[in-house]
Amino acid sequence: MSHERQVRLRIHGKVQGVWYRAWTQEEARELGIDGWVRNRKDGTVEAVLAGRAEDVERLVALCRSGPPLAGVTRVEVATEKEAPPPGFVQRPTL
Repeated sequence: MSHERQVRLRIHGKVQGVWYRAWTQEEARELGIDGWVRNRKDGTVEAVLAGRAEDVERLVALCRSGPPLAGVTRVEVATEKEAPPPGFVQRPTL
């Protein structure tokens, strides 16, 4: 599948134990975005998003605040070269 935009996010702040991954998965599915999300052992959340450019940008903007209990301090955005499989899943912690 060809995507207009693919990015990898690294989300910093109070983002683990606040439903961030489930919230990201729900938002991605509503926007029709492919990819995945996971916790990292360093306390950040990592995600790969792929889809229509405007949908990916919308989710990146949403990730800057996250779900109600989150306290996002910073979101790093990088271009992702490897396309994820269709759908959006939570991956195990890395």
